[in-house]
Amino acid sequence: MSPSSRIRPVRRVAQIAAVTAVAVVIVLVIGFLVDNLAASRAEHGVAVAVEESPRVDFEPEVTLGGFPFLTRAGDGRFPSLAISARGVTITGCGDRGECTATLDARLDDVTTGDVWNVDAATPIHAGAITAETRIDSVNLGRLMGITDLYINTPAPEGKAGGGGPGDGLLERTDGIMLSGTVPYPGSPEYEHGLPPSASGYTAPKVKISVSARVFVVDGLVHVEATDLYDGPEDHYSADVPPEFRAHVLKRFSSVLPPLPMAWNTVPSKALSRGSDFIVTGNNDQRIVKPIDYSTAVIPGS
Repeated sequence: MSPSSRIRPVRRVAQIAAVTAVAVVIVLVIGFLVDNLAASRAEHGVAVAVEESPRVDFEPEVTLGGFPFLTRAGDGRFPSLAISARGVTITGCGDRGECTATLDARLDDVTTGDVWNVDAATPIHAGAITAETRIDSVNLGRLMGITDLYINTPAPEGKAGGGGPGDGLLERTDGIMLSGTVPYPGSPEYEHGLPPSASGYTAPKVKISVSARVFVVDGLVHVEATDLYDGPEDHYSADVPPEFRAHVLKRFSSVLPPLPMAWNTVPSKALSRGSDFIVTGNNDQRIVKPIDYSTAVIPGS
């Protein structure tokens, strides 16, 4: 047998193996795409159901955990379900404009039933529910009556490199920096329709940074300024007369109105994360409906 005749079978086997490998890859890619398409369709259905909830004016982001999706869709059991609804209205801003928040929720050990037909009234079973309401600086400023309010989360003292890429977003309940412009005693809230932060506001005012702590009492979130900020972060400094110091700190302190939380979750903790204000809580309910997603807790009710 010539060498060339011996090589041909080897080449044929290699070719068959290569074709088989390519075919397997193609099948896996197609399966992956089909699985993702199916998951996206189901997630969109859940999002549309949640959008039926009062004050949810935009389709939320929904993620059903678990891969592959199609093997879990049959009985509607998933390890997790994450929902994030932005632009949910907060009542209590008065005449300071509309206040909104982002309502997030994570459900673990979830059963949806027929996931393809989830609607606003479908009961969703969960082993645990964690809710989080995020308020940015602009909306917190409206709630507190400080037009140019800005939140900053400094690194804790002595934490070298705090806030770097390896640390992620910093979180704090105390030592939070709040910056903004407030009127001095005797100055109006608005001058010719302008807030203190406007250049056209000429009454005595001060642009300052303070250090604050946040906490929750009986379901209501408290913001308490404790001192003028003098730490290493970029901040605003001013010579506040001693007799006005308590007034300035009081202007940066507030009890926020009842906040919307996913599925009527009672707030248990408040903190800052980066430049956002965060309120969290765990829901004791284990069966919830999409239509009830956005509600505000009324303390004592």
